[in-house]
Amino acid sequence: MNPEPDYSAAYVVIRTSADRQGFGLAFTVGRGNDAQVAAIEALAPLIVGLRVADVLSDLGGFSRMLTGDSQLRWLGPNKGVIHMAAAAIVNATWDLFGRIEGKPVWRLLAEMSPQQLVDLVDFRYLEDALTPAEARQILERALPGRTARQADLLARGYPAYTTTPGWLGYTDDKLVRLSKEAVSDGFGHIKLKVGADLDTDIRRLRLARETLGPDARIAIDANQAWGVQQAIEWLQPLARFEPYWIEEPTSPDDVLGHATIRNAVAPIKVAAGEHIHNQVMFKQFLQAGALDVVQLDACRVAGVTENVAIILLAAKYGVPICPHAGGVGLCEMVQHLAMFDYVAVSGSTDGRAIEYIDHLHEHFVQPVMIRDGRYLAPTGPGIGAQMKPESVDAYRWRGDHR
Repeated sequence: MNPEPDYSAAYVVIRTSADRQGFGLAFTVGRGNDAQVAAIEALAPLIVGLRVADVLSDLGGFSRMLTGDSQLRWLGPNKGVIHMAAAAIVNATWDLFGRIEGKPVWRLLAEMSPQQLVDLVDFRYLEDALTPAEARQILERALPGRTARQADLLARGYPAYTTTPGWLGYTDDKLVRLSKEAVSDGFGHIKLKVGADLDTDIRRLRLARETLGPDARIAIDANQAWGVQQAIEWLQPLARFEPYWIEEPTSPDDVLGHATIRNAVAPIKVAAGEHIHNQVMFKQFLQAGALDVVQLDACRVAGVTENVAIILLAAKYGVPICPHAGGVGLCEMVQHLAMFDYVAVSGSTDGRAIEYIDHLHEHFVQPVMIRDGRYLAPTGPGIGAQMKPESVDAYRWRGDHR
């Protein structure tokens, strides 16, 4: 799965002539940073010299310009390293916008008009599933409760679930201890990694269920370990422990495979998204009835702008958003997307929670805040990707290529 992770990030700072800054990043697990930095540098000439006002007045067009460059699209198009590089730049631009306006990105989005939000979306390949008129209707239906939901979000925060107890390689004692700590910290939903050894998965899932009791949600994550039939067979002996969802049971590109698994393993839900490359693939997963849970990611697709399209698609198909987080800065950034969905799109937190992993937050100027198993809504400006200067200096890669 990820036997030798080295948590890393390609870190982007956008600077303006008025001495404003915006911060973004693309998360990797090691040497992928080399490719990510090269891709960001390849995109940089497209934006250097643009007028800030022109960019911020048409963030949809700005995103399409980055992802549609005719000489770089052959590297994707709209997937992989070059698309994640666009995400780092797009997110940094939204961060800049938030800093200029003095607002967190979730509020920037939640206070836009339905037409402004629709204008962010590239509908070119989506209209067979979601038209601009349908997207506008979704947003207009949510208008009456925006103010009340924003107040509720600021007062109570947004539900979270934790993966902290569930990493492969932990001893049984550590799994039990961390599961108990999760409950005491207010989490009613945890996630365990599975897929390396069936007997081990059965034992660990049994321990987690005995520790948490019958009412807690226990999700499981295979990180793409199985083929389709193998996934169905592996999940059969795990079903008695009532896992809430199975995450990434097979290749993230296999739309029909996920649909087959979903039909076979119900009532276990099927979740995916952290490796789904773009809004067109999300469209296909939803059209095929392949997902019960959409796990959008702040950096995998082209940042905030494309994620608005994915959130609207999920709302059209009635599938809840449960964002993928963890890694470097993902919790800090993705919370804005889920909170925007609650305030201005779905209007609900039912069946929804943001992943939380308790590490690396100390490196960020505005780290996530968790209380009683919920994300507290950020109130500082931007998207939360700015790292502390001392962390950047201490951990910056100083290899031969830089």
